[in-house]
Amino acid sequence: MSQRRDFLKKSAAIVAGGMLLPQWNAQAEFQKSNALKKLGVGLFSVPRDLEKDFPGTLKKIAQIGFKEIEFYGPYPFSPAEEKERWASVTPSLGFSGSAFYGKSAKEARKILDDNGLTAPSIHCGLPTLKQSMGPLAEAANLIGAKYVILPSAQTQPNLDGYKAQADEFNEIGTQANKYGIRFAYHNHGNGLKPLDGTIPFDLIMERTDPKKVFFQMDIYWVAAAGVNIPALLDKYAGRFKSMHVKDMAKEVRFSGDGGDPGQWMELFPHLANAGSGVMDLKSILSHAVKSGVEHFVVERDIAPNSTEDLKKSYVYLTGLELEK
Repeated sequence: MSQRRDFLKKSAAIVAGGMLLPQWNAQAEFQKSNALKKLGVGLFSVPRDLEKDFPGTLKKIAQIGFKEIEFYGPYPFSPAEEKERWASVTPSLGFSGSAFYGKSAKEARKILDDNGLTAPSIHCGLPTLKQSMGPLAEAANLIGAKYVILPSAQTQPNLDGYKAQADEFNEIGTQANKYGIRFAYHNHGNGLKPLDGTIPFDLIMERTDPKKVFFQMDIYWVAAAGVNIPALLDKYAGRFKSMHVKDMAKEVRFSGDGGDPGQWMELFPHLANAGSGVMDLKSILSHAVKSGVEHFVVERDIAPNSTEDLKKSYVYLTGLELEK
């Protein structure tokens, strides 16, 4: 307990003292810990900052200590339907930017390189994956991204629908592999509740080819579905290659099956910085490492306090000693 108190005091002092000072080195502060060493940021955490100053925001992310970032779409080459859907929701979000915020993929890559950042993954919509794989792969390869990730999929009314969805994922994965990249699925609440005696997500796992379809777990949404996260990671060891890390201010559940944006938005107010909520992140992340998760992406969707929220998550996660 005393060790934990000492860490919390040190963490609070660092946050209070201003963590963007060039001479501060978070990795050195916690180098003796067996904590996560290479953390990323989902850029949907700071979209308004990016819209105001794309290069400056990436620089701040790097100065905190993060080494990776994850872009989100739509992109200039995305089909019109995806751009139109995005345009229909952005007025309520308070920003409209996405992708590389007016920069080309080549220009964005230089900004990453200048700040010691990499982008192992990018999020993109289903129309882009199905209709624009060539341009998407070209951009991913320029950026240095290995994974192109679908951030959510339509909830199906029956198991046949989920079987068709799994087959579609296999086809997308086949096309991605042809271009030297990997396709991954980031599930929200879709398919985590039983349907006709079967968990649809299990069906998707079992029906997809492990060499063609990979997965990114968002622990907040899995927890909101009432699923035991360590058990799910253990059950499908090797399938989850990436993870979105966040916390819950209090234990909450979806009001229904978790399969539509309205249910996700209901739970946004309960998002919390890593380590400030009720989730057992030590156990979750320990199981994640053992199961083969390669990338840990901190995400606080449209974070209310922007980079300050990212700093707090970073301090907690770099000081967290995982179970061996």
